Amino acid sequence: MSSRDLILARVRRALAGVPDVEITRAYRGPSRTPGEIRLFEERVRDYRAVVHLVDEAGVAERVALSLAGRGARRVVVPAGFPARWLAAADAEAVADDPPLSAADLDAVDGVLTTCAVAIAETGTIVLDAGPGQGRRALTLVPDHHLCVVRADQVVAGVPDAVDRLAPARPLTWISGPSATSDIELNRVEGVHGPRTLEVLIVA
Repeated sequence: MSSRDLILARVRRALAGVPDVEITRAYRGPSRTPGEIRLFEERVRDYRAVVHLVDEAGVAERVALSLAGRGARRVVVPAGFPARWLAAADAEAVADDPPLSAADLDAVDGVLTTCAVAIAETGTIVLDAGPGQGRRALTLVPDHHLCVVRADQVVAGVPDAVDRLAPARPLTWISGPSATSDIELNRVEGVHGPRTLEVLIVA
């Protein structure tokens, strides 16, 4: 008998005759709170991300201004990203079909995506590889990530986000641009992902 079997046998003997006890789990469920858009905007700014609040009619212009402001000439645009939001942009939209290599992704000026859900409490954007989001590598290699978030995608907290997400999908949780600190707390950005995260909130 192994040590593992011995321990489990002792546990079984100790629990013999003990009645089953129902454990109640009071997990926090989905909720709605006022000011979710404003809170999300504040939290995203706290992460040193660039945030713009626009209406639907102003998305294309804001995308064009953001790309022009960075001198972006070539940007990756995943399948399903609304074409109308690219109408004013003076940059080449690069498709990920066939899949771009890491070197190809490193050579572009940025990536444009939508998202699956955004969390006000944590300032987190979640991508699930759905329409307009593409595969995970698209948002990890380019140095600039411009993400369009619709107001109806912003939820109060993590439980609300989990309630909307499918656990079988490849989820990428983004809280600000990529950043890390060494032992002396010197912040370095762009090590594990994009150096710049820009968020357009469509309200």
